[in-house]
Order: sequence, then C-alpha cells, then structure tokens
Amino acid sequence: MSDTPTPSPLRPSLPDSLQALGAHWGWFVGLGILLLLLGLVGAGYVLAMTLASVIFIGALMLVGGILQLIQAWRVKAWRGFLIWSLAGVCYVAAGALALYNPIAGASALTLLLGAVLIATGALRLWIWLNHRSQPGWRWLAFSGLITLAAGLLIAIGWPGNSLWILGLLLVFDLIFQGFSLILLGLALRQR
Repeated sequence: MSDTPTPSPLRPSLPDSLQALGAHWGWFVGLGILLLLLGLVGAGYVLAMTLASVIFIGALMLVGGILQLIQAWRVKAWRGFLIWSLAGVCYVAAGALALYNPIAGASALTLLLGAVLIATGALRLWIWLNHRSQPGWRWLAFSGLITLAAGLLIAIGWPGNSLWILGLLLVFDLIFQGFSLILLGLALRQR
C-alpha cells in the first residue's frame, strides 16, 4: 500500500494546490509590491512607524487585558482567579500606557526586546555549550552570539534608540515580506 494520501475534494493534492495558487500569482506579486513600497516609504518615517507599531500593540494589549479580566470574573470560583485578574490588570495598564504615551511605550518595548534577545542568545549559547560535541552545533553557537550581540546593542543604546529601533524592524519586515511575496508569485507564475 502507498503512504501517499489520496486526494479528495476536501483535500486536493499538492500539484493541484500549486496550480490553483499559480492561477493567482499576480495577487502575490501585487501584495509583495505593496508591502515593499510601504517598507520603502516607512524607511523615511521610522519614528512614525515606531509610534504606529506601539499604538497597535497597545490597543491589542488593552483589548486583551479587558477580555482577560472578563474571563477571570466569569470563572472567579476557579483556582487562579487572582493571578488571571492581576495579569489582566497588568495588560490593561500596559496597553493604556502605550496608548496614552507612545514614546514611553516604545521605550518599554525596546527594553523588553533587548532583554528577550539577550536571554534567547544566552540560552542558545548554553544549549550549544552542553551539546558542542554534536556535528553542526556550531551554527547554534553562531546564532546565539548574533542574537546576544543584537540584544546587547539594543540594551546599550537604550533609551536613545527607543524612537527608531521598533520602526526600523517593522520597515525591514515589510521589505523582506514584500520581496518574499514577489519571488513567490513569480515562481508560481513559472509553474
């Protein structure tokens, strides 16, 4: 018997799926061009990109915190009610701070980003140190060093870099996503 699943109307085969996507290759290219243009325009307005991202994240945190508080109070007889409520209050407070003062929010998020990168880099280096005899693990050490260095650079430059680092990361993301979608669309077109 074959291990390959048989296509069904609900689950088309991979070639059929690629052919269906290939028929819409122009949408991928168009979206890629749009994201690329947004990234290039955003490169000239990095501060605005930072503030927009902080406001967006703040709004999500505020809504998430309110929903978490609602859920906590709906199940207040459960264990952990106090922790869920406290977490919801923290989310609401952080979201409100980011919306009220986006510059302070950018500063806090930049510091948090630096701390996360430092912790991730240190963890990767620790994992590498414990498994360094394995083949190919040097790449993990390299990744850990790069991540750790990026986190340290952000932390050393904080708070001065808070006004541009998040916007710059958003610009890079838009540009790379745009290029990726353009290349994907062109590959689908050739298929």
